[in-house]
Amino acid sequence: MSTALPAALGIIADQVLGEPPVSPHPVALFGRAMRAVEQRCYRDRRSAGILHAAIGVGAGLATGSALRSTALATYMAVAGRSLGDAATQVADALEAGHLDLARALLPALVGRDPTGLDDKEITRAVVESVAENTVDAVVAPALWAALGGAPGALGYRAVNTLDAMVGHRSPRYRRYGWASARLDDGAGWVPARVTAVLVALARPSAATEVWRTVRRDAGAHPSPNGGVAESAFAAALGLRLGGINRYGTPPRVELRPTLGTGRPPERADIARAVALSRDVALVLAAALTAAGVLARRPPSRPRPRP
Repeated sequence: MSTALPAALGIIADQVLGEPPVSPHPVALFGRAMRAVEQRCYRDRRSAGILHAAIGVGAGLATGSALRSTALATYMAVAGRSLGDAATQVADALEAGHLDLARALLPALVGRDPTGLDDKEITRAVVESVAENTVDAVVAPALWAALGGAPGALGYRAVNTLDAMVGHRSPRYRRYGWASARLDDGAGWVPARVTAVLVALARPSAATEVWRTVRRDAGAHPSPNGGVAESAFAAALGLRLGGINRYGTPPRVELRPTLGTGRPPERADIARAVALSRDVALVLAAALTAAGVLARRPPSRPRPRP
């Protein structure tokens, strides 16, 4: 818990400052490096993907060890502010009636094919992405920072970035990306469930419904972690998520299960989802701050007997 307070500082820095003002972004540099690794290591088999994942995670851990600052590493690994900004940009485009612009902006948030998506489907995609990425971009890196310091924060960011790059169910990555996808599932399993608790704390009036919805609906989702976060957000916002999603080239269609019992999302719900994601980050920061302060208190000495 000695790293809990610096992890909380990293969350707050992200909310106040946004992305680090450096170009290129460290995560972008990591992505370029791992593309180069893929070009040399790629084989259509799991063993090659395991090597790719090991190199990437090792690089993240080594960078964190060299950096040494848990607060700075958390700030670099957390991306809650940019998540909210990206979602808001899509909402603004929809509000202005610029559907083509909203479709063009959507790939920054989701991997699904935006071609032909209407206003309602774009809105659903954004709300679902904000929910799922609250785990990936806020809760998980902060918790790993609190657990493992700077190496924990950047090691997790490496895992999640590898999954985004090669963890797809496409012909090219079905085997090669298997290790990265499974690592990401494992690293996010506890943070996803912590996220559901944080959603309930951030919206206490919906806490019972959050608990009920996560227990009932999350298991039907193909992602062991995404379903938990999306179910929690659906319940807290009074929405119904899920439906037909189309991905990539060649086209792949997935029917996602219904999550929640509310109404379909509307444009205004994007702002509500962004606000909930921000509040989850702040509740987590408060919890980590409390844990860090308690960890720094000196143990009480027993009173001498008279």
